[in-house]
Parts: sequence; C-alpha cells; structure tokens
Amino acid sequence: MKKNSASADIVVHPYASLLNELETLRSELIALEQQSVPTLQQTHPLHLASSINLLHYRALRRHDIRPLQERLAVVGLSSLGRMESHVLSNIDAIIELLRCALGRNTPDKVKAPGATGTLQLENNTNNLFGKPPLHRRVRIMVTLPCEAADDYSLIKQMLIHGMDCARINCAHDTPEVWTRLIGQIKLASRETGRHCRILMDLGGPKLRTGEIATGPAVLKYKPQRDVYGKVMIPARIWLHPENDTSPSPETADASLPVQGDWLSKVNSDDIIELIDARGAARKLQVISQSGNCIWAESRQTTYITPGIKLKLLRTSLSGHIRKLGRAGIIGALPPLNESIRLHIGDRLTLTREPLPGMPARFDANGHLLHTASIACSLPEVFVSTLPGERILIDDGRIEGVIRNVDKNKIVVEITHAREGGEKLLANKGINLPDSRLELNGLTPQDIENLAFIVQHADMIGLSFVRNPADIALLQQQLHRLGTDKPGIILKVETRAAFENLPELLLTLLHSPTVGVMIARGDLAVECGYERLAELQEEILWLAEAARLPVIWATQVLEGLSKSGKPSRAEITDAAMGVRAECVMLNKGNHIIEAIQTLDDILHRMQSHQHKKSALLRRLHW
Repeated sequence: MKKNSASADIVVHPYASLLNELETLRSELIALEQQSVPTLQQTHPLHLASSINLLHYRALRRHDIRPLQERLAVVGLSSLGRMESHVLSNIDAIIELLRCALGRNTPDKVKAPGATGTLQLENNTNNLFGKPPLHRRVRIMVTLPCEAADDYSLIKQMLIHGMDCARINCAHDTPEVWTRLIGQIKLASRETGRHCRILMDLGGPKLRTGEIATGPAVLKYKPQRDVYGKVMIPARIWLHPENDTSPSPETADASLPVQGDWLSKVNSDDIIELIDARGAARKLQVISQSGNCIWAESRQTTYITPGIKLKLLRTSLSGHIRKLGRAGIIGALPPLNESIRLHIGDRLTLTREPLPGMPARFDANGHLLHTASIACSLPEVFVSTLPGERILIDDGRIEGVIRNVDKNKIVVEITHAREGGEKLLANKGINLPDSRLELNGLTPQDIENLAFIVQHADMIGLSFVRNPADIALLQQQLHRLGTDKPGIILKVETRAAFENLPELLLTLLHSPTVGVMIARGDLAVECGYERLAELQEEILWLAEAARLPVIWATQVLEGLSKSGKPSRAEITDAAMGVRAECVMLNKGNHIIEAIQTLDDILHRMQSHQHKKSALLRRLHW
C-alpha cells in the first residue's frame, strides 16, 4: 500500500501494515486488562490467567477481524481462527514473526504460542467431571428419572454402557427420592468400578402456568373398532370396592370404584346393566373375579359419572335372565381438568392470584363473557412486563403479545398457535424474552435444598440465570454453608444470560470449580430457533476463552431415547457435541440404547474434531 507525505509517496511493506494493525490490537487487549484490575482482584487464583485471557478475547472480538484474517492467511500466518484459549500468546507469536520477516528481530526472539490455555481447560474439565474414560474424551451425562430411585439395575446398566455423570433435577421429587437415587449411583459405581459425578440442578425462578380448574367427574371407555366400526377388541374394565385404591393387576381401559360390598355378590358370566351419563343403556359382561374385584368387558362406548346405578343380571339353570338384589352404585371418580384451547386472535389473562385456570366463557348467543385465564407462578412479572413484549408458553407452542398489564393481571393476545388451536396445560414454562425481569437468582426452595445438595453433589446447576448477581448469590450461600466444593454449572438458558455472558463468566470464575451448560431448549425459545446454531457457537467460543468446560444439553438423541428411533438430524447434532467437554442425555424408555449410540458417536468423532479444530487423520481412500 502507499502512504501520502509532503515529499513523496512512501511504499509500506504489507508485513509492516499487518504488524501495525496487530500491535494496535494488542494495545487494546492490554488496556482492557488494566481497566479490569478491580474485577480480576476478585477472581479465584486458579482462574486468574483464564480471566485475563477472557478479557483479551472480548477486546479482540469487539472488532470485525475478518479482513485481517484473510490477509494473515494469504502470507501463510495464523489467521487467529483457533486462538480462544491463548489469545495474547498467539498474537505475540505472529507479531514476532512479522518483526523477524521485516528484519527488526532475529529468529531466536520468536517464541511459539504455549499450550497453557489448553492444559488449563483440561485441568478444569477433570476437576469438574473427573477423568474421562480411556476410549473417549467427551463425558456423557444422563438425567435420571425418579423411577431409578428404586431400579438399581437401570443405573448399573447406564454406568456399564458409558454414563460418566448423573443429573438429578431438584425441580422435581423430594430429598427422600434424591437420597435413594444417590445411594443407587454410589452402589453401582462401587460394583462396576466406574466413577460417576453427580450434578443436582436447582429449580430456579422458573415462570410456569398455574393449575387448571377441575371440571365434572366423567370417565369414558370405548372398545377398539376396525375401519368399518366393527368391534375388534372389547374395552377391558376393572371394577373394585371404592375403599380399595390399589391399582389393577393388569392394564385396564377403565377402573370403576363401586360403593359398599356389592361386588362380592357378582359371579363370573353375570351381566351388569347401567344407564350412562348420556342416558344410553349399556351392558358389561363379567369375565372373571379376583377377590372382591372383577374384570368385565364392554363392546359399547360409555360415559361414567359418580352415582350411576349398576343392575346385576344372572342367567338361571333354566336359561332365564333375572335381576338380583339391590343396585350397586358407582363411587367417587377423579374430576377432569377444564380444557383451555387457544386460537390465534384469542385473549388470555394471566392472573397474579393463584386462581384455577378457566376456559373462555360465552353466553347463549356466542358473545364472550370473559376471556380464558390462568395463574402465573411468579408475581414479580406483573411489575416487570410492558405492553408490546412477547410471551411464549410451553416451549413456544403458544406465542402471544402482551396488550395490557396491571398489578393483578396481564392480558395477552395469542399470535401463534396451530390450526385448530393449542391446548393450554398446567405447569408449563413461560418465557418473556423481551422483558427485563427483576427476579432473585435463588428461590426460597433453592436455598432450602442447598443444605442437602452440598452434602451429596459434586456439581450444582444454577438455573435461569440472568445477571452476575444471581451467581454471586449462590456463591454467598455456599460461603454461608462453609464450603466451595460442589462445582457450579452456569446454565445458559435465557436471553439475558446470553447477552450478559462475559460478565457472568467473570463472576463464575470467582469460584474454584466451574463450568457452563448450553441449555438449548429455553435458549432457543427465548432467542429464536433460527438463531440457536449461532448462539451455541458463540457460547462455545467464549467458554473456551475462559478455559471452562461446556455441557452440550437438551434434546440430544431425544427421538432415540424416547422412541428407540433416531432421526438423521439428531445423529448429526450428537456428533457436534464432540466440541464440548460433556454431552447430556434426557431420560427415556430407550436410554441405554441412547447412551451406547452416543458413546460410539463421540468415540468416532474425536479423531476428526477437537473443539473448533478439524483433525486431519488418514482417510480410507
């Protein structure tokens, strides 16, 4: 390039231009480090160098360095594409090479970038998850179902087939269930000789829908019919005394409680007549007896409500059918929940008071009397949301825009739902991606659970983090309990967490053993599914700059785990997990097969990929 001067045009060597640009960048890195001394003073000594590297990376990525990368690559130098864990040493190495090429340095002054960052990341990973198995670098974490508390063989098989870490979600179940789960893990670990770290997730300030009002107590059963309506398999009915609450010994299409001792008078081959809730005459054919209970079959669709009378018919030796004794009476049935179905354009009211959810009500002429309503689990949202902000319910299946807010209710207009409407259910997640929520990072229940968790877990999952104060609050609570041993996992699952990620990581590094989880479910809902690939990439980069291990989580091999049939897309997604230090599977009926498949995928992929780097092993042709 040329530079104008008063006397002549001076030709600037391309290497000199690169050198000037890199030296300017380096000055900015050092300046941010010096400005951040108060922050660095709070960092745990184990992570001081990592915090400095993170600051250097942040300063570098405030620029679009793509043109610089292209020019560096043209002259055969590092294009800075893999320098996350060692930013300054990588830049310094290039600067020294350029100085040498320009004759400003001798070759003996050039130093290769060190592997300190890579080694620190490996040490942090081992401290958090334990050492990896011999055949695989990336660990496998599995979310345990509560049923595993009483199923030792399941946990043992998980360990045998590749589970390295077990996750217990403290948003569900009780300390009694958690204690049994932990006991099973430790017993299986001793018997198999396989180490297994335990992660316990705090529930966190999760926004959820409240309960839905109960409707009438109605039970329906029907036979299976072919395409012509002919009965192929009768409905199988279990009738039991009302005071006997034990489940049926085999699968039943319906379980009917009967008052008193009426069933003791029923014999096999008897017929039970009734008038169902619609006024239709129906029959039950008694098949067999089991103590005071009976099995019966029905070839008719039937609606049962409490109080329906059962008339007993028996065929005499002469072949005549006669009625026997007094009628039996159907006992109490569990009420059905009201059904709330929402369509595009409908209004939904979120209530501050924990009132049961109700569907919209209309008068005889179809005029709306009141909108559908449901409670919201956290009252703080009623002072933090504004009209025009988006709201997403049940992983984004229902989407709306807030139209009105006051201290007791939020009125939402539904803007997205399937044709035919979406069914709104109780205890479903609510996301408010545009709102600046003022929520405590730990709920009272979380603080109560911490005393148990620090005694039993190797890692604590911090859920729904939004700002550094959330992490600091957990660190304060651990200090109160006199420990810093359980590692802290920062779960990135909100839009605010992604936007504040550098500050969150710098606060996280105040603790000795830490890591990051990319919780892709809620993150995709809050930020948009179309952005998920970009977001998870940037989280991986920033975590590597902080030299922290990452858990790749949510819906990995979900189809395989739930149904036994993986999709091609989820196999490819699982293979991407090799860029993290741990991959998490969710519970499912086919979890053992999912663990085996993931173990094989990660083992194969580690010879092709390490973090961002493609590994060029010998190919087969």
